[in-house]
Amino acid sequence: MFVVDDDPAVRNSLQFALELEGYAVRTFADAEQLLGRTDSERPCCLVIDYGLPGFNGLELLRTLRQRDVAAPAILITSHPNRLIRERAERAGVPIVEKPLLADTLTDEIRAICGAWS
Repeated sequence: MFVVDDDPAVRNSLQFALELEGYAVRTFADAEQLLGRTDSERPCCLVIDYGLPGFNGLELLRTLRQRDVAAPAILITSHPNRLIRERAERAGVPIVEKPLLADTLTDEIRAICGAWS
């Protein structure tokens, strides 16, 4: 699983929580870091923050899809407006709102990963 979030506290918290759930997690601070990697590892799932510097989360996802990364994705963001919701829906990406409470994110990950595998 790849997690992309520019906030180190959020990134580290997500990595810790998802690893406790049994997922192998790689984290990235921004779109450029993820897109610039040189390995060929394919994630089982993408958790992408909308508010990244440079690319926003949906732009990053579009670029990944153009590179044939077909893993299911979840967009995380605080207070998504109507436009973000519409764009995410067109992209087929569920939104999980921050703050990430209880099992909301892990439930969504289980739902999309189960449907994808």
